[in-house]
Amino acid sequence: MKKAKIIFWTTTIIIFLFEGVMPALTSQTELAKEGIRHLGYPEYFGNALVVFKILGVLILVIPQIPKNVKEWAYAGFGFDFIFASISHFVVDGVGFQSFFPLIIFLILAISYIYYHKIERYKNIAL
Repeated sequence: MKKAKIIFWTTTIIIFLFEGVMPALTSQTELAKEGIRHLGYPEYFGNALVVFKILGVLILVIPQIPKNVKEWAYAGFGFDFIFASISHFVVDGVGFQSFFPLIIFLILAISYIYYHKIERYKNIAL
């Protein structure tokens, strides 16, 4: 159980840092705004995305949030990473920029799997 918690929290904190802290700190920089424009999205889309990312990571790290809400947050991040990868493939072609969201998606998947392992253990222990 200890190993599962370590893996869960390590992967979840990585998601928290990449999808919550970094966007919150950098979303209003000219580089971030240009990145959104480069992919063909309007500026307001980037602002909305940052708000939802911050809400999503808070949902993932706060233990008192109901399970079904966490499921929606995991799904939202999954869609975000898949569509970010597709956007980069279409606009920039094959490159690291296109694969990086899929790497983060893999980290998210590990967090999701271990979240359910921990939940299953809690239900058995009750």
